[in-house]
Amino acid sequence: MEFLVKNAMNREPEHSAAPAVGKAKIVVVGAGGAGNNSISRLMTMGGVHGAETVAVNTDMQHLEATKADTKILLGYKLTQGLGAGGYPEVGRKAAEDSRNEVREVMRGAHLVFLTCGLGGGTGTGAVSILADIAKKEGAIVIATVTTPFDLEKARLIKAEEGLSELRKVADTVIVIDNNKLVEQVPNLPLEQAFAVCDELIATMIKGISEIITVPSLVNLDFADIKSIMTGGGVAMIGIGESDTTNKVEEAVKSAMQHPLLDVDYNGGTGALIHIAGGPGMTLSEVTKAGNLISGELDPSAQVIWGARVDPELDGRIRVMTIVTGVTSPHILGRNSPSPTLEKNSSPGAEAPEMMKELRIDYT
Repeated sequence: MEFLVKNAMNREPEHSAAPAVGKAKIVVVGAGGAGNNSISRLMTMGGVHGAETVAVNTDMQHLEATKADTKILLGYKLTQGLGAGGYPEVGRKAAEDSRNEVREVMRGAHLVFLTCGLGGGTGTGAVSILADIAKKEGAIVIATVTTPFDLEKARLIKAEEGLSELRKVADTVIVIDNNKLVEQVPNLPLEQAFAVCDELIATMIKGISEIITVPSLVNLDFADIKSIMTGGGVAMIGIGESDTTNKVEEAVKSAMQHPLLDVDYNGGTGALIHIAGGPGMTLSEVTKAGNLISGELDPSAQVIWGARVDPELDGRIRVMTIVTGVTSPHILGRNSPSPTLEKNSSPGAEAPEMMKELRIDYT
């Protein structure tokens, strides 16, 4: 967790001009305010080798401020570029109205990442439409979404409904609970706290994409990713890093017990493991990390792993795990009661004023 906070605070814009190495077409789409913020964060990390970043929004002002390879204003005739007003049905209709423009950027894609914050208007309403478009183009769809704070009662209802619709279409959905963010970084300024979440999402997307597009010590290809992610259901991501004498054990523990997640791995259907380290990383360390992670999973789980040497990680090991078919009390609609508030509650009414001013998916 510490390295995510540090990276989020110290990240400076830098853009990579390195060409794509792999052949699979990868598209990364951020929807709504939170999704746009994650795309901007990804761009400050130098983008992704071999992937196109796309920002979509009903809010023209927020979209213009977003860093992305391609930007699409959804449903201009419907919203006039002024946002969805917190209503998912408006976000959904806007995405439907812009289906042709979205289809064009996804045409021929093998893998599509979607990211958004659930509970608002644009992201919640549009993300299932975006997933449907990608699936009809033949792509594997991996969605990463954040869920609202407990205090946001009306948004929790919208988020649960949006997650339910998304799970019908996407192959794999990775859920990050904002309440866990509060527990871990309670004293950070609000904008920087959200940057930590963006850092996690961007690191995950960049990591999975470059597993495919950048040659590795132990290589994974698109077929490997497809076998784990197709129909994977709800998934959780863990990222851990360490530079101590026990760095393998500590990195694995951090990844499997990530503070932003609360996961029961029993019954997990599959796992993708990627291990990166400096030039001194040994094959023994790589296999040890893989064995430690596999030991936490159901014996019948399909496990695929890869490893890469990264000179920037000199003396360190970074472990990323994505486990599909998991359960968690923080996944809305699973192992937790549904909110009981009326569905016509005013959108975002419970959110603090300063959160609304940041305009993080509060369209």
